[in-house]
Amino acid sequence: MVLAAPAAQACATCFGANTNDRLAEGLNWGILSLLGVIFLVLAWLAGFFIYLAHRKPGAPDALTSQESDSVNQSTHVASL
Repeated sequence: MVLAAPAAQACATCFGANTNDRLAEGLNWGILSLLGVIFLVLAWLAGFFIYLAHRKPGAPDALTSQESDSVNQSTHVASL
C-alpha cells in the first residue's frame, strides 16, 4: 500500500489546481449535475415502490376501469 501511494494521487487537472479556475468550476458543476441526476432517478424509483406498496391489492387500475366504462357505454348505445 505504501508503494502504491504515488499512483493514488489526483490527476494533473485536479492536483494543486486553483479553485477559482474555470476548469475547476466546470468540474464541480459536472459532478453536481451527475449527482442531481442520480438523486432524481433514485427519488423516482423510491416513489414508484411507495406507490406500489400503498396500492390496494386487488383494486383495478384507474386506466383499466375507465376503458371498461367507455366500452360498456358504447356497446349500450349500439344496442339501442
